[in-house]
Amino acid sequence: MNSRIYLASPHMSGEEMKYIKEAFDTNWIAPLGENVNNFEKDICDYTGAKYATALSSGTAALHLGLKALGVKEGDIVFCQSLTFSASANPILYEKAIPVFIDSNYETWNMCPKALEKAFEDAKKENKLPKAVVTVNLYGQSADYDSIRKICSKYNVPILEDAAESLGAKYKGQYTGTLGDIGVYSFNGNKIITTSGGGMIISNKKEYTDKALFLATQARDNAPYYLHSEVGYNYRMSNVVAGIGRGQMTVLNKRIEQKKYIYDKYRESFKDIDEIEIMPEFEKPNHWLSVITLKDESKVEAIIEALSKENIEARRVWNPMHRQPIFKRYKYFTESKDTDVSGDLFDRGVCLPSDTKMTDEDLQRVIDIIKGLM
Repeated sequence: MNSRIYLASPHMSGEEMKYIKEAFDTNWIAPLGENVNNFEKDICDYTGAKYATALSSGTAALHLGLKALGVKEGDIVFCQSLTFSASANPILYEKAIPVFIDSNYETWNMCPKALEKAFEDAKKENKLPKAVVTVNLYGQSADYDSIRKICSKYNVPILEDAAESLGAKYKGQYTGTLGDIGVYSFNGNKIITTSGGGMIISNKKEYTDKALFLATQARDNAPYYLHSEVGYNYRMSNVVAGIGRGQMTVLNKRIEQKKYIYDKYRESFKDIDEIEIMPEFEKPNHWLSVITLKDESKVEAIIEALSKENIEARRVWNPMHRQPIFKRYKYFTESKDTDVSGDLFDRGVCLPSDTKMTDEDLQRVIDIIKGLM
């Protein structure tokens, strides 16, 4: 059996144990300590964000981001359809109402024209959304100039799901800092990992302070345990944050490696008319390299052929508007005849983008796909 090639797996820097040992040596194991403080500082220093709160997951960060923006039961929240369900599930946690927005082919992210249509509809209904959840799919930013212009027109804040895009840029500005609140994930498959974890960032201290308050069981300032709000156990531990500090030392290197993988696929498939690689918009981190096929029947054929050779590949995210739990909610596209999100799911394949892959590993993947074409 050939060695396993993963879609994306943890890749340690070698520096992590130093910070983990520090947590053990000082007995700061709980969700307090210098690793947590310094990991938050590292993210702020890197991205230019003013404030950060380290949390147990990206999903927790999205949830508290919605709460910080005041989303409550019955509120409308616009959300990109082409994404993982973690972008949308927290809307239901708060018993709010999701409305899904299609993507465009230029970015694969939220389509400004579809977003404008959704706002026009909401204005007619006299119920504007409380927030807009954008997503930076596979490490690539959305068209934020257009999206921010629309949201500003209606005075609606943006919660930027940058779970997959740490290190990517839009017009020189790091993703995660493009909305009112940004969210990162450090799950095991992300560009850097803490095994599990997330971060909420903002230039408004009130948002990160609110997240910190809620993440630590919403304990009021009193000489005894007093709670006037529902709280959560969402804080990142000092041990996990130590992994993050070690991972930050190689973030730029990982971005370079992801770019190398993307460029290798692009060059290898450039003369194959049946294959198109995900377009580059602005400066992505290339977390995953994704292709689309003219013939959607080839999608499963590629995934199965790679699987037989012990190589992991996966379909593009199944859009939220197609999910059984979300099918009853509104979905806006640029025109009634378009469904970009659905089309990208039908024809898309996420290729192995693991930064531990060798050139020989990459060539194995490329040769199998070329053979099928």
